[in-house]
Amino acid sequence: MGDLLIERVEIYEAKLLYRQPFTISLGTSTYSVDVIAKVYDDEGNVGLGETSPSRKILGESEHTIEAAMRDIAPILIGEDPERLELIEERMDKAILGNTAAKLALEMAVIDLIGKRRKIPLWRMLGGYREKIETDFTIGIKKPEEMAKDAVELVSRGFRVLKLKVGTNPEEDLARVKAVRDAVGNSIRIRIDANQGWSVKTAVKVLNEMQRYDVELAEQPVKWNDIEGMAEVRMMSPIPIMADESVHTPEDALKVAMMEAADYINIKLTKAGGILKARRIAEISEAAGIPNMIGCMMEGGISITAAVHFACGMRNVVTSDLDSDISLKQDVVEDGSAKLENGYRIPPDEPGLGNLRLRDDMLRYIATYKERSEGEEF
Repeated sequence: MGDLLIERVEIYEAKLLYRQPFTISLGTSTYSVDVIAKVYDDEGNVGLGETSPSRKILGESEHTIEAAMRDIAPILIGEDPERLELIEERMDKAILGNTAAKLALEMAVIDLIGKRRKIPLWRMLGGYREKIETDFTIGIKKPEEMAKDAVELVSRGFRVLKLKVGTNPEEDLARVKAVRDAVGNSIRIRIDANQGWSVKTAVKVLNEMQRYDVELAEQPVKWNDIEGMAEVRMMSPIPIMADESVHTPEDALKVAMMEAADYINIKLTKAGGILKARRIAEISEAAGIPNMIGCMMEGGISITAAVHFACGMRNVVTSDLDSDISLKQDVVEDGSAKLENGYRIPPDEPGLGNLRLRDDMLRYIATYKERSEGEEF
């Protein structure tokens, strides 16, 4: 098989509107401006990638992502997409961090590889399962409103619900109670405080919350307080999941060594790509810590990649892949990961699949055709 080199990279924006405002302990959002990459080889094949900004979790906006891509995208020109480890190394040398920007480009390259090999991504990654159950996340609202949403979601086939909390402890308890009372005992409930509690508050709330049969509590304390999260884990009857505390493989190793979490939530945007996400999963598995695969507010391209990842990797035992379902209109018109009775199913076509985009939602940003080696300092 001869070399098939990257010829050009195109960058687009797509404004994705939510069906309703989405509130977590860090704030409220009504839309996301996602950045989409198209990577072409010299035979006209194209790979797709998408990333979602997060100012408060990633420190990246659509503007910083596009600026970083000016440094990163030219590095891809003339490269063999199959040399993925080398491409990753060169992107990391070009600019520190900027994980969201790197994800979109790496995802597009991997999609291109899958199309060249004629293999779906989930099979390339290991092909462990054909589908994975997802929860659906309910944002912070009044208890009765969250309960109403929960009943509606159960009627649509979801058997796992994730409730956003992390504000006032009494209100958080009322929210969980209202949802449990509304859906009964057969539905699994997990909660996510998004760093909203102190160690003391987290321990108190989680000990009171256990009466509502909560299966796990995600990121109860500040992202950089690993010691505090370990303390919460020791004193909590509810298993603890690390999310914002784990961006890199090194973060996963630290959390594992400090015994700070029972689960680790992997997000492709946090990790900066599928390769790094796989390393996090492998470190987690070696430490005996199962993974969830989660999402920011991505559309169907990135969610489809995450579903492929979840189905390919043995250590990913559960998922939170619902953001595309929460949009008024997705940038993907057809071909993305399916949702059936609460399960996400990856396409079985090569790469990410035969994703057809709504071109009228794409705003052109830039094209890169000239190679650059990047800066060293």
